[in-house]
Amino acid sequence: MVFAADYKATCYWQDDVSALPEASHTLPQHVDVLIVGSGYTGLSAARETALAGRSTLVIDSGTLAGGCSSRNGGQVAFSFKPDHPSLSAQYGRAVADGIYREGLAANAALAALATKEGLQFDWRPVGGFLGAHTPRHFKQLVAAFARQVPEFAEPHEVITRDRLAEAVDSPLYHGGVIVTSDASVHPARLAAALYERAVSVGATVVGHCRALSLNRIAGGFEVLTSRGVIRAAKVLLATNGYTDGLSRWHQRRVMPVGSYIVATELLDPALVQRLIPSGRNVCDTRRVVVYVRPSPDGRRILFGGRASAGETEVTRCVPVMHAMMCEMFPALANVGISRAWMGFVGFTFDQMAHLGEQDGLYHCLGYCGQGVPLATFYGRHIGRRIVDARVPPSALEELPFSTRPYYHGRPWFLPLAVQAYRTLDRLGI
Repeated sequence: MVFAADYKATCYWQDDVSALPEASHTLPQHVDVLIVGSGYTGLSAARETALAGRSTLVIDSGTLAGGCSSRNGGQVAFSFKPDHPSLSAQYGRAVADGIYREGLAANAALAALATKEGLQFDWRPVGGFLGAHTPRHFKQLVAAFARQVPEFAEPHEVITRDRLAEAVDSPLYHGGVIVTSDASVHPARLAAALYERAVSVGATVVGHCRALSLNRIAGGFEVLTSRGVIRAAKVLLATNGYTDGLSRWHQRRVMPVGSYIVATELLDPALVQRLIPSGRNVCDTRRVVVYVRPSPDGRRILFGGRASAGETEVTRCVPVMHAMMCEMFPALANVGISRAWMGFVGFTFDQMAHLGEQDGLYHCLGYCGQGVPLATFYGRHIGRRIVDARVPPSALEELPFSTRPYYHGRPWFLPLAVQAYRTLDRLGI
């Protein structure tokens, strides 16, 4: 069985969260700050600029927070892929330290929204398990955690293969590491909470309003949208995996990569608990990454990853995703898929998020699959930078934002890369 009786090609997170209300009044002709993109970044930035008394308008080409901000896996981990020694070698120890401090601060800030400010988005400090899919990868994984810089070390526990059932009931892995500081959220509820925070202080948020062109004029920018022309003193591009040709320079630096997620039909909570004890997040050392977690109610398994070499319609991916899920959890062989959906993740060539400004045009994007903590944190930071140049820059602003020859916004090389990575994963290299 692959498809459950109630199968829908819709996002599971939207089953219990209503669409965000959209402002219906006429667009203003002029604003202090125009933000393109209504995800975590745009909404977090909008709150800061509106709090500072700046007239703030957020626009989105589709439904509000309708991209990955309401459709991701809801997993929270330390957010930078290059390790500290690699960053130190490339940019110097001071920059590497600054980036790592911000990564830790991003997770702490997200936790504080739930624990100190009382926002309701199913914050769960459940931890995560990183599985090694070969004995060689297990040794490398343990060694990598042992080499952590003490100041930035993630609290963790090594799990050998004979103890694997303590972390995940799967024959796929040869051990792994439990990272106790990881957490999970309900992504659509987080988007709704950030939306309420932004509009409550005066920001205007408008959906189905695509920005068509961006031109510099005296005193700022003139932006042609599908609903009219807006003049803005400052503009923030907060589009991440949905960055288009509005700014060719930015489009050439962000790669939209589709990520696919399926949700099982309702399961016995005891089965879910046996497969993933303590409700942790699960991912592994394969190059073609998968990410797995229980639903917040503990009644389903949510399984995400790369379903095909190229982008395709989600229902066509369900059999492949089901097979991948059953490879990890053979006990789910007779369990159907109830929901399937996808969204575009924004990747960069150096696997780092980027933010900055050039003559009043700001950007904050490229989270490389870690947008839940990073977008909320850096969105807030860039909002403060927009209204006050005295706010210290992020360590990320030290990094060059590079592109590659022959890349113009469509990752034509992705299918070849995915096929090569799958081959290396099968060979255990």
